[in-house]
Amino acid sequence: MGLLSLAIWTPIAFGTVLLALGRDEHARAVRWIALVGALLGLAVTVPLVAGFDASSAAMQFVEKAPWIERFNVHYHLGVDGISLWLVPLTAFITVIVVLAGWEVITERVNQYMGAFLILSGLMIGVFAALDAMLFYIFFEATLIPMYIIIGIWGGPNKIYAAFKFFLYTLLGSLLMLVALVYLYNVSGSFDLATWWALPLPAGVQTALFFAFFAAFAVKVPMWPVHTWLPDVHVEAPTGGSAVLAAIMLKLGAYGFLRFSLPITPDASHEWAPLVIGLSLVAVIYVGLVAMVQHDMKKLVAYSSVAHMGFVTLGFFLFNDLGVSGGLVQMIAHGFVSAAMFLCIGVLYDRVHSREIKDYGGVLNTMPAFGAFAALFVMANAGLPGTAGFVGEWMVILAAVRENFWIGLLAATSLILGAAYSLWMFKRVYLGAPVHEHVKVLKDLNAREYLILALLALMVLYLGIHPKPFTDAMEPSVQQLLRHVAVSKLI
Repeated sequence: MGLLSLAIWTPIAFGTVLLALGRDEHARAVRWIALVGALLGLAVTVPLVAGFDASSAAMQFVEKAPWIERFNVHYHLGVDGISLWLVPLTAFITVIVVLAGWEVITERVNQYMGAFLILSGLMIGVFAALDAMLFYIFFEATLIPMYIIIGIWGGPNKIYAAFKFFLYTLLGSLLMLVALVYLYNVSGSFDLATWWALPLPAGVQTALFFAFFAAFAVKVPMWPVHTWLPDVHVEAPTGGSAVLAAIMLKLGAYGFLRFSLPITPDASHEWAPLVIGLSLVAVIYVGLVAMVQHDMKKLVAYSSVAHMGFVTLGFFLFNDLGVSGGLVQMIAHGFVSAAMFLCIGVLYDRVHSREIKDYGGVLNTMPAFGAFAALFVMANAGLPGTAGFVGEWMVILAAVRENFWIGLLAATSLILGAAYSLWMFKRVYLGAPVHEHVKVLKDLNAREYLILALLALMVLYLGIHPKPFTDAMEPSVQQLLRHVAVSKLI
């Protein structure tokens, strides 16, 4: 079995075992088995990074075997510089989420841990799939464990949120399925590389572009189809919010690079102004919406929409700095958003409230936690030296290169990000404690300290030394842009 198959099936296998262990009679053993499974899943991604040839744009660690031969469907995996970092990011966040739920989840522990491990493997499958049908199956299968996570361990309106999440994302994906069937009929194959070489008429490209757009824009999510995200984040358990923001939103953004741009390059160029416009609305308008939120989770959820707006903006600028910046932003947002939601989870576990007004002066009673929270808030605001700055700055530079006014509008996000992030920090952490429950808060325990320290390390490393990430991306990004620059009209 190849490394990519191990990265996919190791967490799925452990998750399946956990589901068979019964309810809560073996909760302690379940937690340790889940942690071992998550750590092994992360360990098998290390050789992928260590053995990756950063000078090559070709797919690496390729595995291919016939699967459904009648329809020419293959079990076909591989990674290039575009998808490489998303695999260890997924495995890393899974370890963090297992640790985060260690003491908090006390009911149906095996199902909770099993759902996250299975979800981890499915998401890695999305990033590694080179066969469109395999991609679609992994892409849709991720909905099932997340639906269960929200619907069982969520808040008071968890059923509503779970249905909204499932229906929004499923309906968008159905149009993508129609597009996949059309391309199969044209090419006789589900191989992505074959589809990338297909010459297609202008009308067909436009139809396919919007079919893919429907699936991926909802998943990112882009404005105005973002409304499901705040509701889902508010109701989801802390681990669910962390994985949703850190990884699941990236599935849609990744789809643009694997399907929309290379398969429909001419339509992508034609409709780029629309995508850029929607991205700027997300960056500016949704940033303003974040400023007036009273619920911490809802504020961070809206900030996720704004930050992901940078990703789609960078992709549709069609220059290397923009696409690389969008990819860096995906990785950075994975670390920062997970950290933000986990910090909210630390407070919620103690006070059982996400309302900003129920806090104030937390830094007085939880100084170590306050220091971590300050770092993550600064990263969320795009402070230089943190992961949150690098991708946004690259996209802003790329936008200025393309059009000064686009760059200027995009740069307003740095002001808005600082405004809503620091405004929340000031009201929650600074000042004298007003509420009695804040005065008696206990600082981080060893498990919480470890989780936040690991995330802080990654946030600082990516912010200070992004070169290993960008070097691996560059050849694949250049190849993609050369491909997109060539007209495929017939």
